[in-house]
Amino acid sequence: MNFLFASAYLAINQNINSRSIMLKPKELLKEVLISGSPNPSSKCTERGPKAFHPPIETHWQLPPVKEKRPRGIMKLLSQPFKYRWRSQSQKWLLEGTHNPKDDKIVDAFRELLFLEGHLSEKHLDYHTLLRFLRMRDYDLMKAKDMFVQYVKWREEMRIDTILQEFSFEECEEVKKCYPHGYHGVDRCGRPVYIESIGMADLDMFLRVTTIERFVKHHICEQEKTLSWRYPACSLAAKKHIASTISILDVKDVGMNHFSKPARYLFMEIQKIDSCYYPETLHLLFIVNAGPGFRVLWKVIKAFLDARTLAKIIVLGSDYKRSLIEAIDPSNLPSFLGGDCTCCDTGGCLFSDKGPWNDPEITATLEAMLYTEEGEQRNCSSEKSAFGHNQNSEFEDSSPTNEIARDSRKYVDGHFFQKLQAFEPVIEDAKEKIKMLETALEDAKLVLKGLSQHMEELKR
Repeated sequence: MNFLFASAYLAINQNINSRSIMLKPKELLKEVLISGSPNPSSKCTERGPKAFHPPIETHWQLPPVKEKRPRGIMKLLSQPFKYRWRSQSQKWLLEGTHNPKDDKIVDAFRELLFLEGHLSEKHLDYHTLLRFLRMRDYDLMKAKDMFVQYVKWREEMRIDTILQEFSFEECEEVKKCYPHGYHGVDRCGRPVYIESIGMADLDMFLRVTTIERFVKHHICEQEKTLSWRYPACSLAAKKHIASTISILDVKDVGMNHFSKPARYLFMEIQKIDSCYYPETLHLLFIVNAGPGFRVLWKVIKAFLDARTLAKIIVLGSDYKRSLIEAIDPSNLPSFLGGDCTCCDTGGCLFSDKGPWNDPEITATLEAMLYTEEGEQRNCSSEKSAFGHNQNSEFEDSSPTNEIARDSRKYVDGHFFQKLQAFEPVIEDAKEKIKMLETALEDAKLVLKGLSQHMEELKR
């Protein structure tokens, strides 16, 4: 059975998908056009780099869905199940609707990674692959090289377990000497990240923590944003959210702030964000840029790629109008011209204000993730049992069998995901079979009684 799966999969790919894989990146790009411009009727402000691609969420708008609400007894039966999806539309909010043209090149990219042996089911999701493609202007080979380095880095740094293994206990002390944090959302629902470089005390910072620990903390925050903040913002905004707006307050910053430790920290953060978390920045506002910073900016620009520079807006002290155009004043701290009132609880940059801390949204998100994890565990156990019974023909470690084994894993995963959709029908069928078996036993007893009665009449 597994050999047939592998053979069928390879044959299908050879006949159908080989053309996409074998095309040169520029030739494939002619067939797969880059996503169009934002919808001009959109209420939110879609400012961004016009020279490259439109905002990553442009085509991920959720179409209106008419939900079928349970009635009568079905409504009562559905209420106790806490961990069911509250609606099908909530699934679509997290996934977003895809642009068919992007779908085509993402599928080609996934096939290329698979055929070259870069199997990592956890990181082969649509959104992750699309980010790397956009970062390399949809050049398949360049995106592949970047993605391979990304997977290698995650393995070496143990990124998949970093949130469980690393604890940044000195976070509050660090924020006192290096004010930074997430605070609210912009008018489109994206999370807003703020740093006050002008208020940073590097000497105190290095006494409280180390650059290595802060870099790990930064990675943890990026992971939280991808896995928690973006989904929470998507539920709150009722559309897919996949990027961040950042504000950098550089009041009184000059060349003296760009010391050797500061340069090293800047380079590490910049490398991590551009190489391993591409296309997560929507827009960066640099505010309070004085003469000292403008001299420093000429140096910093040399370290940034053109795509990042296109997303940066440098403003002086007259920045309030530009910020309010993108962010509602209620989500702006008072020191940036907003009217946020959460400063009384320890400071806006300590609050981590946002939908990701809203009790109703977090409860919904936890339930959704709980259900998804349960489905994945069930799928994994099904695949394990299937492979255990029918894996004998792949004991050989020859290259041919290695390809077949990888093909089996790839195909079986999709097979069992589809199989899970029939589980409710199967369970219902099992119940009906039990009822029929009970009725059959009753019929047997009746027939037995009749048979005994007939024997008595013959006597």
